[in-house]
Amino acid sequence: MKRELIAYLDSIKARDPAPRSRWEILLYPGVLAVGLHRVAHWLFNGELYFLARLINHLSRFLTAIDIHPGAKIGENLFIDHGFIVIGETARIGDNVTIYQNVTLGGTNPTDGIGGKRHPTIDDDVIIGSGAQVLGPITVARGARIGANAVVTRDVPEGATMVGIPARPTLVDAGSYNSFVPYGTPCSERYDPQTQQLELLRCEVETLRGKLAKLIDERDAGSPNKTGRQSA
Repeated sequence: MKRELIAYLDSIKARDPAPRSRWEILLYPGVLAVGLHRVAHWLFNGELYFLARLINHLSRFLTAIDIHPGAKIGENLFIDHGFIVIGETARIGDNVTIYQNVTLGGTNPTDGIGGKRHPTIDDDVIIGSGAQVLGPITVARGARIGANAVVTRDVPEGATMVGIPARPTLVDAGSYNSFVPYGTPCSERYDPQTQQLELLRCEVETLRGKLAKLIDERDAGSPNKTGRQSA
């Protein structure tokens, strides 16, 4: 138990440069919310629904993070700051990072049948501030959801999604060794208020690189002009 807790705290410290010690991380609202959810989820699975909801409401009061007791959460979930909503049928994998004001929301089927209403978040996904991921969709492994994006369709592995409705950018999430919570900039110096401009600049640079590669391939495959003239 102690080793698991230390590993969890170290996983957060690896993703957040702010804390100076593990003790400081223990004060994070996200850590408390996840811990209380483990208890609420255990009660929920035991069909002690009232007690599970009681723990859920206590957690929401203390942390401003609302995780339904029925949601399934993997290892090392890092919730940075509060005001998070995670629905009943949501499924979250390992090493997922969620920033503030995110909703993993559900749909309201017209036939009245509940079923799987909330998203499935695979391992190593990063969800930026203010993003809304809605419905029984799947966000595949290693994907990134940009700030304030609204995602209503499945997200492919390693994709970076931005906009309303969210769409994949031309920049693969795997191209970066680190991440930022408010978008995917081309440079380290980045202002969240210029997110759209920065993303467009990323796409232009990516297109230029692809165009240069295509020109090089065309030139390499074409016959030598001098040779044609001498012949």
